[in-house]
Amino acid sequence: MSKIKVAVLGATGAVGQRFVQLLDKHPWFEVTALTGSDRTVGQIYGDACRWVLNEPMPDYVRSMRVVPTEPGLDAAITFSALPSDQAKAIEPAFARAGHGVCSNASSYRMELDVPLLIPEVNPDHTALINVQRRQRHWSGFIATNPNCTSTGFTIAFRPLHDAFGIRRAFVVSMQALSGAGYPGVASLDIVDNVIPYVSGEESKVESEPCKMLGQLNESHVVDASIKISAHTNRVTVIDGHTVCVSLEFDRPIGPREAAQAMADFKAPSIVQTLPSSPRCVIEVRSEADRPQPRKDRDAGKGMTTVVGRVREDPLFHVKFVVLSHNTIRGAAGGSILNAELLVAQGIVS
Repeated sequence: MSKIKVAVLGATGAVGQRFVQLLDKHPWFEVTALTGSDRTVGQIYGDACRWVLNEPMPDYVRSMRVVPTEPGLDAAITFSALPSDQAKAIEPAFARAGHGVCSNASSYRMELDVPLLIPEVNPDHTALINVQRRQRHWSGFIATNPNCTSTGFTIAFRPLHDAFGIRRAFVVSMQALSGAGYPGVASLDIVDNVIPYVSGEESKVESEPCKMLGQLNESHVVDASIKISAHTNRVTVIDGHTVCVSLEFDRPIGPREAAQAMADFKAPSIVQTLPSSPRCVIEVRSEADRPQPRKDRDAGKGMTTVVGRVREDPLFHVKFVVLSHNTIRGAAGGSILNAELLVAQGIVS
């Protein structure tokens, strides 16, 4: 098929750069526009962007000119890497103009008519786009991916909730520096330190998984009745969010049952063949000291969720550790996978 034209909104920022990198030579998508701030508009991307990723800047974007973040771009899909305060006004303007917005921002995640998507978890929630278009009277749409901390453990929760019913969860995050963007956290704050507060994170981590694991009805999602208590922390790791999880189920289960359910989990058939879909959705490690960000964050090209230390919990039933690459699986890669799902479902063509 001919490639679908896409744009990256906020292309010079850290998440925008990850979109640019992951879209290089994408089999379905062609980047036709890169937007930036007033400071960078009109400049060549290679000059306007201070590239912060370890991988080199793709050749295809070096000579592209940065354009204003305004509707009317030659793109069916716009990948939004905008800050949430900007996304609040800009993303609806693009949807009204007929663009499909696949957003990494938090502004619309919890709106009743906006799908909050992880394709392996809730691909049927894209049906909300029809509700959204009808209620908001626009021809485009907004579809969101979750917070980068919510992503990994929600994927792990899907097979466990389906098989055993999750009642309560206690989660503690150790979040990488890249989640704060660039320049992010000052070195004098984070070196030799752990910051036990990440603004706005705990409420997102406690609410977003319940929407994604909920049941779709005609007009909205009925949240899963899971009580989640979260502590979120910033640590001195570049990439890869680690979350320690304790779970209580509808009935007592053991570590072996939980590990097997996660290891056996397969994505829905429509998701398995998408270009960015990992071959292994959840990799369960048996070593006593895994997963580790430096060793495991790039599993499945950064799209696989890695689980380890599955063991009995003396307060609840089972506890384990989850690792997910925050800027790939939890941000740009997750949003691109959402767009691929929308193409496969015929919502975008």
